[in-house]
Amino acid sequence: MGYGAHRADLQRLGGTGDGGVDGVISLDRLGLEKVYVQAKRWQPGATVGRPDIQAFYGALAGQRSRKGVFITTSSYSAQALEFARSVEGLVLVDGMRLAELMIDHEVGVSSRTVRVPRLDSDYFDEGI
Repeated sequence: MGYGAHRADLQRLGGTGDGGVDGVISLDRLGLEKVYVQAKRWQPGATVGRPDIQAFYGALAGQRSRKGVFITTSSYSAQALEFARSVEGLVLVDGMRLAELMIDHEVGVSSRTVRVPRLDSDYFDEGI
């Protein structure tokens, strides 16, 4: 997607004391502009609620950041979506959008060409 063009631009966090942030992407080589990432792997059917989104937004403020992406394998509650729309610099990516992005950017997926035969009806015309 154009983020983290170099391996050094990406930093994985996580675990105890991560401050509610799982990763950081430096948008410039000097690291002056950063996007903070939170990722939640939840079971299908479960939804990420507003409290989780608010906590992440608070973590962004603690990092003095204006940009954050919250990614989940599931979906978001209506209240979580409403909160994200009410603030600036926060993007939510649900499981469906994540799958689309992975396919579009060929991350974690492979593609192959499939040959699909089609009947040539002209071959069976009466004049042959």
